[in-house]
Amino acid sequence: MHVIASAGWLGLTLGLLALGITAASDGSAGTVEASVRAMKLFADWLLLPVAFLTLFSGLLLSLGTKWGLARYRWVYTKFWLTLATTAATVFALRPGVNSAVTAVAAGGPLPDAGDVLFGPVVSLSAYVFMTVISVLKPWGKTRRGRERSQTFA
Repeated sequence: MHVIASAGWLGLTLGLLALGITAASDGSAGTVEASVRAMKLFADWLLLPVAFLTLFSGLLLSLGTKWGLARYRWVYTKFWLTLATTAATVFALRPGVNSAVTAVAAGGPLPDAGDVLFGPVVSLSAYVFMTVISVLKPWGKTRRGRERSQTFA
């Protein structure tokens, strides 16, 4: 479930980025409006459920496996990055998309391309990084993980 939710979050972010690039680079008012409205649909109806599913499934997975939540640095890093990107989705990405939709729907131009590009770019970078560390599992155990290993040795 965690891998499916994470891949879904990555895919949604790629879709948001494609729509953001279209909105920021196309001069047609109709295309810009369609792009930001589609972004709003993604952000309002898909992004948050997938983000929370990724967060909670990762938390359950870490607590129910040998990896633990705080035993390995890569797991701990992924947890905090997932929490941060979920919060950024709620407090930065969605409001940025909503302000772009409001401005464009009122007949104005896209107020700032950053509103529709910054969030997806940052999110995509974080998700790619988390995917890489999930595969490589770098940095070894945390202090807690080392102490726990010595206790059970």
